[in-house]
Amino acid sequence: MTLSQLLNQRLSAALAAAGCPDASPILQTASRAEFGDYQANGIMAAAKAKKTNPRALAEQVIAQLDLAGIASKIEIAGPGFINIHLDPAFLAGKVSAALASPSLGIEPQSPRQKVIVDYSSPNLAKEMHVGHLRSSIIGDALVRVLAAIGHDTIRCNHVGDWGTQFGMLTAYLVESENQDTGLALNDLEDFYRKAKIRFDEDAAFADRARDYVVRLQSGDAEVLALWKQFVDVSLTHCEAVYRKLGVSLTRADARGESAYNADLPVIVRELREKGLLAEDDGAQVVFLEEFRNQDGDPMGVIIQKKDGGYLYTTTDLGAVRYRCRELGVDRVLYVVDARQSQHFQQVFTLCRKAGFAPENVQLQHIGFGTMMGEDGKPFKTRSGGTVKLIELLDEAEERAFQLVSEKNPDLDDAARRRVALAVGIGAVKYADLSKNRNSDYIFNWDQMLAFEGNTAPYLQYAYTRVASLFRKAGEHDANAPVQIDAAEEKALAVALAQFNDVLYHVADEGYPHFLCQYLYQVSTLFMRFYEACPVLKSEGAVRASRLQLARLTAATLKTGLDLLGIEVLEAM
Repeated sequence: MTLSQLLNQRLSAALAAAGCPDASPILQTASRAEFGDYQANGIMAAAKAKKTNPRALAEQVIAQLDLAGIASKIEIAGPGFINIHLDPAFLAGKVSAALASPSLGIEPQSPRQKVIVDYSSPNLAKEMHVGHLRSSIIGDALVRVLAAIGHDTIRCNHVGDWGTQFGMLTAYLVESENQDTGLALNDLEDFYRKAKIRFDEDAAFADRARDYVVRLQSGDAEVLALWKQFVDVSLTHCEAVYRKLGVSLTRADARGESAYNADLPVIVRELREKGLLAEDDGAQVVFLEEFRNQDGDPMGVIIQKKDGGYLYTTTDLGAVRYRCRELGVDRVLYVVDARQSQHFQQVFTLCRKAGFAPENVQLQHIGFGTMMGEDGKPFKTRSGGTVKLIELLDEAEERAFQLVSEKNPDLDDAARRRVALAVGIGAVKYADLSKNRNSDYIFNWDQMLAFEGNTAPYLQYAYTRVASLFRKAGEHDANAPVQIDAAEEKALAVALAQFNDVLYHVADEGYPHFLCQYLYQVSTLFMRFYEACPVLKSEGAVRASRLQLARLTAATLKTGLDLLGIEVLEAM
């Protein structure tokens, strides 16, 4: 049981014993140190429901509250708040238990679920751009956290590898080879642009492209072989970006739209059999009462176009159907731009109506805002073009290299390069992950690479400072008992004991910034502890205990940053 689960359990039992079995304790961390470590704020609502005096009810709850060995003081504040001061000996035990555990005492969340995290999802035959950054790193942080707390996780990269654009690209590739211009796929963006120009300007070329689409969809061996070239080259580009970005997706995690192609006619048939499908101007459409257009009429969701073609919605229905029926998942997270919110709500609603997704399977859209330039507009190159993601990461590494070279010129070039890669990529990722994902944010190099404030470089440097303690400390007892005396020791110990709760919160709500806030808080509390409680200059049991607190701090920072996909360094 996590710390907040333990306290909630005991408070709920005390409320029930006081005659309020359905009341919630509304437990939260204390807003100020003088209010203790935790506050139970649910007494007033319970008293109102019971029509009794809040302070009198709080006294009854405290009389029934069993926190022996957990809290050193419990008090009533204001009209009926219950303040809980945790026992230093209890906290010392939590620190020691975490240090003795390979997982830092992180307990598996119950019930264990099979969870798919669908993220990144670039369109193949084009290079990844900055628009893919947020999905890739938010999704990767969530899948790492879910795995860390014991869930059976599946990474899924639902890549766009099917459709009209591949007919266009195949036609251009054949034309290029016939003209002996070489296979110019080393620059996919340029190749795509030239093919699009041909498609838009040459009607005969556009007809050939449409013919290739038909041949591709019908399984023509020659066209499939050319299509596989685009897929292979594109995935190779993606893999290079993921390696540089420190994202855990591999080629094996890619499952494209093409994987559901054979199921699309089956989906149309099943929707028709369930009476959900209607014909509208030659197209096959589902009208959803839950969604209304501007005129107040049910909104139509096109499943099959008039020409027989399918849409993203149809493929997404196929993906949900496959994941529920074949993989037996309990939960699916779609980490996709917030502008797709209505699309996913319609897909989820339709999946429930069609029986593609049982009610017990959670379907969640993890939306996110836009990365903006300093002009407040979507991030672009100076010329207004799309920024390739690999180029952004290269620039981050180079800027970090200049910064590291200024701060630590004594490091050799290879060491500075290693530090620069960790700092540069970490800075880009943390600047994004530390924001509420629903918000747009301004991309600013100076802010994200700063060594002060809530940034990756600050946290990475905080870790190296803790690590340096142990190089200076020399021999020490890794099993020394922990004793909590000073206020700064207690504040740090309380925060360290909350790690498990934070991970559960991130997993439940899908917000990585909760973990970022927590790690920043831990590093800040450690700095206060370090300044107020001498570690290396103290002696005996006090020195050994403070080293234990430092050791758990380092392990927590390292583990937490790793869950965000950010590397730490022993020296910077």
